[in-house]
Amino acid sequence: MKKYFSEFLGTFCLVFAGTGAIVINQTSGGVVSHPGIALTFGLVVMAMIYTFGDISGAHLNPAVTCGFVAARRMQIGEGVFYIFSQLAGAISASALMRFLFPQNASLGMTLPAGSAVQSFVLELLLTAILMLVILSVSVGAKEKGITAGIAIGGVIALEAMFAGPICGASMNPARSLAPALVANNFSFLWIYLVAPVAGALLAVPLCICVRDKGCCTGTPIEQTT
Repeated sequence: MKKYFSEFLGTFCLVFAGTGAIVINQTSGGVVSHPGIALTFGLVVMAMIYTFGDISGAHLNPAVTCGFVAARRMQIGEGVFYIFSQLAGAISASALMRFLFPQNASLGMTLPAGSAVQSFVLELLLTAILMLVILSVSVGAKEKGITAGIAIGGVIALEAMFAGPICGASMNPARSLAPALVANNFSFLWIYLVAPVAGALLAVPLCICVRDKGCCTGTPIEQTT
């Protein structure tokens, strides 16, 4: 239960800080700015990895959990409970944002600035890159070493910095579903549910191509590194 509660808390903090930066930026007339929003997402993920990484792995993202399951680094049943915990944490954070900022209509939703196809491809590729980094700096379904949080948080900030203005750079179904659900606005939500999961799954064969034998085949990773 500690693992699942860690995923709940970690995802709560991610959505609260990340979407909170968007909402406050809108409320304050752009004081936070786009670079500030991108850094907020990267920094909160880095902080949560160092806080909960040794307990649950700090996935904070259903797409990442699906990627670990596909890579045979965690069991499907455990993955289902991870995802449930992540969704519960994200929805709780968006509900709190609604309470704090009832006048805000979007609550930090992710919406495409261009075409749906453009955003779908971007979200797929961004998540594939993110998942490839995560698989490369993890042991089993948990990060390894003191630099894992910096690497993962840095990739999220980087991708949000350059792709955020076009697709929102969600890379996380929980982060997109929660504000859409609380705001009762499901426009283009399918992009942010399907593309990140597809991208995470795409990262698994890419990892197999570049890493040593056993990285994503069910062989204990500790024996191959």
